[in-house]
Amino acid sequence: MFRILHQIFRTGVVTEPLAPEEEGRVTLTGRAVEEAVLKRFSRSLTIRLVDAGSCNGCELEIQAVNNPVYDCERFGIHFTASPRFADMLLVTGPVSRNMENALKRTFEAMPAPKLVVAVGDCAYNGGVFGPGYATRESVADVLPVDAFIHGCPPTPNAILTGILKAVRRAPLSIR
Repeated sequence: MFRILHQIFRTGVVTEPLAPEEEGRVTLTGRAVEEAVLKRFSRSLTIRLVDAGSCNGCELEIQAVNNPVYDCERFGIHFTASPRFADMLLVTGPVSRNMENALKRTFEAMPAPKLVVAVGDCAYNGGVFGPGYATRESVADVLPVDAFIHGCPPTPNAILTGILKAVRRAPLSIR
């Protein structure tokens, strides 16, 4: 145990900071998300992520949005494991036939207003997997989608922009 701690202290922080222009874009988008979330929900935005059959490329970028470099929590975006607490559903990958029912049940368990964002080209039109016997062509074939985020995989800033687009479509909250 002490050997591992010694290694950690000796190595230090190895995460590279964002380039200044990218940091500026992320901060600008994040502040817009924060304002829209406060206007629409009067609190923070809670997101439930569902992998409906992807290659995990989009999940890696979503985790990058949540890591210390991009830090979506500073903009009031939180991830949850339960759909009962979620305001938004992020769906990645083409919806496999085995995940279709689980995805519908997750959506039904969410409280209103229910926002759905399809992340990546696979969630939009099947991407590299394409439509086939084992998958649906798009998340929109299964659920009503509020925003699509294109890319294979999309960048963390594109993910924040897609979240912003969906939040702006949400109805205003009743205070």
